[in-house]
Amino acid sequence: MNQFDNYRVIITGAGSGIGRASAVRFAKGGAKVLIVGRTASKLDEALELILAEGGTAIAMACDAGEEANVIAMVERCVAEFGGIDVFFANAATWVGNVPLFEQTTDQWENVLKLNLIGSFLAIKHAGKVMRDAGKGSIIVTSSVASLRANAGDAAYSASKAGVNNLVQIAANELSGSGVRVNAILPGLIQTEATQGIFDAARARGVENKIGQVNPLKRAGQPDEIAAVVAFLASDDASYVNGQCYVVDGGVSSTHPFGRLS
Repeated sequence: MNQFDNYRVIITGAGSGIGRASAVRFAKGGAKVLIVGRTASKLDEALELILAEGGTAIAMACDAGEEANVIAMVERCVAEFGGIDVFFANAATWVGNVPLFEQTTDQWENVLKLNLIGSFLAIKHAGKVMRDAGKGSIIVTSSVASLRANAGDAAYSASKAGVNNLVQIAANELSGSGVRVNAILPGLIQTEATQGIFDAARARGVENKIGQVNPLKRAGQPDEIAAVVAFLASDDASYVNGQCYVVDGGVSSTHPFGRLS
């Protein structure tokens, strides 16, 4: 029996990177997966990959920061798969390499809408279905940027700090329901979203220095995050609730320092 046989899973931000890797992992484990993303072409690629390996999946192109869309994806999962066991709220956006004092209100609203409000909507609407069923796991993608400065732009970092607190609140709001809510905090992961960092380092001839500030001395891969997401969704994590799981190669375990020699 596969680990996720009979699981019904929704994943946002599933067109690439961590979301796609997680969708493939769940599908390989026997789950029925609803993959969600803004870009239809990327979703089609992810869907083709899952189906080619014998998995079960359907796709929905929409913005996960809009309440009507979250309601629709929850309703579709229930209608087509019979319920929801896991909601991985992974969709996110950021301002980018823009200093705090040059960021705009519009940029902040865009980031907060998807990263924080989108997470709230996932918890609100999937949580109701799971609560009625008496079980479920909600996992939200946060970031090590939520913990301290210099791991992301100001809007992104602040939104992810809000996600951490939201997860703790939601776990307690769902007390006694059988529904668990946790966050995963990746460090630097090599995805389409971060590829510019790797390309810029390669252009300067310093690609070998990427990830050198963490004890593992390397960047992470999407499959490594998907593995922890799968754990948090599984019965192996049945007593894990309201937690923020850091998966960053150890970069957040210490303060930056320089050697004298």
